[in-house]
Amino acid sequence: MKKFLATICAAALLMTGCGGGEQVADKPNKNFSGESVKLGMITRLNTDEKTMGDVLDKAAEKLGTKDTKHLPKFYDGFNQMQMGLESGDIMAISTYQCVANYLVTNNDKFEIIPHFAINKLSDYFCFAVRKDETALKDNLDKVIDEMKADGSLDKLINDYITNLEKGKPLLAVEIPKFEGADIIKVGVTGDLPPLDYVSTDGKPAGFNTALLAEIAKRSGINISLVDIDSNARAAALNSKLIDVVFWVIVPFGNDMPIDLDKPEGLEISAPYFKDNVAVVKLKSSK
Repeated sequence: MKKFLATICAAALLMTGCGGGEQVADKPNKNFSGESVKLGMITRLNTDEKTMGDVLDKAAEKLGTKDTKHLPKFYDGFNQMQMGLESGDIMAISTYQCVANYLVTNNDKFEIIPHFAINKLSDYFCFAVRKDETALKDNLDKVIDEMKADGSLDKLINDYITNLEKGKPLLAVEIPKFEGADIIKVGVTGDLPPLDYVSTDGKPAGFNTALLAEIAKRSGINISLVDIDSNARAAALNSKLIDVVFWVIVPFGNDMPIDLDKPEGLEISAPYFKDNVAVVKLKSSK
């Protein structure tokens, strides 16, 4: 069950000829101003790399960086992006702030690029269901609203994202089971800690999994995790292989097309988490 869990972050949340790992390594505080930046991103479901690059260029220009051109390269998993960065296929990774913090805290090969223009962008995390599953969407929205109101959502964010200790492994999350209850199949990819992670022995962990456990508890439904590739999320939903996409990133509030990551046939739940975009590169060699 170990793969990429959806971000983007996703949200966002984004390439060989203009400089690889060696060029980045020679400039420890480099933020790529004035360059064409080969930027790894999790595969977007409703756009292509060129369109995504144009969107990021326009956003960066509005945010005050007119001379940086973004050349996204899509990957189906975060682990694949890391390998692309280390091999020099890309110059940097675009991800979410909490994922970037976890990565650099637990691996000293990487560093976050400060003051990168698109760091000012933010993404919202949601669930996606088929358009005809209105009762399921309503139930997800109801639980998310309840958890916001009673403070339990903030507690999960603190426990599983904000207050993680350096070097501590992500604790496995047990999703409760109810005899005879309906089963909801949730697609996961599993390699985006601390948001979501599936260990080599198949045990799910991370914030999104803890959120699912709470949804199961409050709704009295059984949740079954189904291993999928990130780029197969929409197809898996529409073919009814799964009922819910574990996470979906939609650029609410950003100057990006609202359908950038929302293919036809899907409905989006209320957002349950918001995070800024962060850009990570290899540290300079000493």
